[in-house]
Amino acid sequence: MKIAVIPARGGSKRIPRKNIKPFAGKPMIGYAIEAALACEAIDRVVVSTDDEEISAIARELGAELPFRRPAELADDITPTVPVIAHAVEACREQGWDVTHACCIYPGVPFIRTKDLAAALELLEEHGGEGYTFPVAEFPSVIQRALKRDETGAVAPFNPEHTLTRTQDLEPAFYDAGQFYWGKGDTWTAGLNVHANGRAIVLPEWRVVDIDTPDDWDRAERLYSAFTTEA
Repeated sequence: MKIAVIPARGGSKRIPRKNIKPFAGKPMIGYAIEAALACEAIDRVVVSTDDEEISAIARELGAELPFRRPAELADDITPTVPVIAHAVEACREQGWDVTHACCIYPGVPFIRTKDLAAALELLEEHGGEGYTFPVAEFPSVIQRALKRDETGAVAPFNPEHTLTRTQDLEPAFYDAGQFYWGKGDTWTAGLNVHANGRAIVLPEWRVVDIDTPDDWDRAERLYSAFTTEA
């Protein structure tokens, strides 16, 4: 069985109630739930939360809540892997034969079902080893990055590339922060995602961090500006 696990704790500080705040007309978590429900490879969609209101909204949107996330995994410093490992173990304790789990973050209005399918395909192409997740390319080559001191003076981080042509430098990528596929046993083994991962590449415009009210406003404007697709 392949499950999606959406970790949605209730204690967001910078954007209060972020996971269920209306975004372009629906609760933010709804985008993750809808994408997971629409993915044919995913058998069940689970929300891991410590919050009653999030639980109620998630159920209304079609997700399952077979367990409650314990308080020790619901603070703002707990990393993702232990949360998903707990979800896998909790579902297995209820008799679910969980072979794979896809962690889908709740604040991902630009997520696409086809990306979930593509990342799973990549995982299976490599025998289910490690994790797969989406990345985007940095808009500028990182080898030409500058540092700036308190006087405003700048200097290159990598002086050896000062005269290297941009097209001759290796592109670099960053985690899109949308979702991660892995076998259930990969999650419960506690493997680090980035040290054991392969990636699909998304267009930069579909990768938006939403951590502040300004981020939220920008994301809604982008969402309304682009036609969405499944």
